Order: sequence, then structure tokens, then C-alpha cells
Amino acid sequence: MSDTSISPQPTAPPSTRNLRIVQVATVVIIIVAVVGTIWLQGQQELLRRIGQSPLALPALFLTSVISSATLFLPVPGLAITTLVGSLINPLAVGIVAGIGQTLGEMTGYMAGYSGQGLVERTKAYERLEGWMSRNERMAELAVFVLALIPNPLFDAAGMIAGALRFPVWKYLLAAGLGKVIKNIIFAYGGAWVFGWLAKLFGG
Repeated sequence: MSDTSISPQPTAPPSTRNLRIVQVATVVIIIVAVVGTIWLQGQQELLRRIGQSPLALPALFLTSVISSATLFLPVPGLAITTLVGSLINPLAVGIVAGIGQTLGEMTGYMAGYSGQGLVERTKAYERLEGWMSRNERMAELAVFVLALIPNPLFDAAGMIAGALRFPVWKYLLAAGLGKVIKNIIFAYGGAWVFGWLAKLFGG
């Protein structure tokens, strides 16, 4: 892997938006989804049909792409993975959701590549940019770590990677590996947690 330094492209400051309605709607969606998932745990025949449906994983893939394509909006992609992982094969759910989220993250990469500034240049952003601009190895490591650990900085990392002209295939590989591992963990966690809740509330 080349250690050649890469130079950032200038980005303009973003316009501010009020996200209160989106935040409230997200909380409501999560609550309804959690209650619905607990109820589904007791519906074995329905669960069997969902698990055998040829549309289950494609629907999860599409949802995962959309959840990651909405830059900085609180669309609960990992919450979806956790819920679906309790209904069908957690390993398949983690892989499909991770790949879908990785492709969705291309919106941030392309925004940075085109020079469109969508994030405020905070100190954290500038530190991340400085770290990633050292060389491709550091940029790849940063993308992988931020994709693996749930945090609000990955969208910024994607835009920085695009602005630095970080090779797209390396970005997808690093982000994809981190996203798939993370989603597998959340999918298995959902299978365990909701299975336990179903037994608890089912007596």
C-alpha cells in the first residue's frame, strides 16, 4: 500500500437545518419497532414465513442503503439490523446490512469528492482530516475503525476520504469490513436480547 500523502480539497460551510421533527419521528419509529419485534417473538408461524420469504434480505439491503445514504440524519440503521437479526439468520442479516450500509455511505464520499461541504469544520473534523491526509494507510485505518465503532464521525470520514481522493475501492473495502463486522455483532445481539425479552414477557 502506498504511503504517499494526499491533499485535502477545500469545503464550504454547511447550511443549518432544524432536525427536531426527524428526531422525534425516529424515536417513535424505534419504540414501535421494538414493541412489534417483542410481539413477533411469540408468533412462530409468522416468523417462519418471514424467514423463508425471498424478499426479507433484499428489503433489508435496500433499507440499509437508504439508512446510510441520508447524511447526518438519525435514521436508525443499526436499530434495524438489531431488530431483523432477532427474526431471521443473524449472520446473513449482518452481512447484508453491512454491505448495504457501505454502499449507502458512498453519498458522503461523493460529496467530499465533488467538493460540496456538508459538515462544519470543527476541531474534531480538522484533526481527523489531518490524520487521514498523512498517507493512504492512515486514511484506510481511520475509515475501518470509524466504520467498526458506532459514532457520529463516519459521515465526516467519508467526505474527507472523497476530498482527499482516497481510492474508492480502498474506501469501500475498509468501510465494508468494519460495517459488516459491526452489523453481525448487532444482529446476534438483537437475536439474544429480543429472545430473552420474549421469554420474560411470555412468562
